[in-house]
Amino acid sequence: MVCGGFTCSKNSLCALNILYVMVSLLMIGIAAWGKWFGLVSSFQVVGGVIGVGIFLFFVALVGLIGAMKHHQVLLFFYMIILFMVFVVQFSVSCACLALNKEQQDHLLEVGWNNSQITQMDVEKSLNCCGFSTFNNNQTCSALCFQNNSCPTCASKIQEHAGEVLRFVGGIGLFFSFTEILGVWLTYRYRNQKDPRANPSAFL
Repeated sequence: MVCGGFTCSKNSLCALNILYVMVSLLMIGIAAWGKWFGLVSSFQVVGGVIGVGIFLFFVALVGLIGAMKHHQVLLFFYMIILFMVFVVQFSVSCACLALNKEQQDHLLEVGWNNSQITQMDVEKSLNCCGFSTFNNNQTCSALCFQNNSCPTCASKIQEHAGEVLRFVGGIGLFFSFTEILGVWLTYRYRNQKDPRANPSAFL
């Protein structure tokens, strides 16, 4: 049976936003856990993930309050913001899935050169030194540096880069479709009359 009633639309929208709240809290928790245990020392990466999590949390909160109260203004802004997030996320997901090996290598090298803290994190976790070349006169945080037998990080990163990009692109694509579902549900829910309200009231 198609979910066409007021109560069904309301419950579906509430459930979707509760899912977004849980995902946002999970993102904030994982980023904070990674920083606390020293898995990621880059403040920019942790701050970026926490920022996205907080943004998603507030968007979901607006949607949840708007759905519970059938608040027209909150639902309108929620619908507009969710649509813009869908456009950005869908574009990024498609770009992740469409990158070829040369583009992946260029993107990885640009990211490597932009942050020295990220370089140290990768060298320590993957036990490698340098991106494509390494000079023994340079410092390296990897354990293998003591034996002067470190491979370059580019070869190790490239082994998993394609899988990671496909995974990120797939997850992003999945959530982008839940966002367009949320936009459609919000649009329809805004135009439905509350059966408990005054029939002559203007929606």
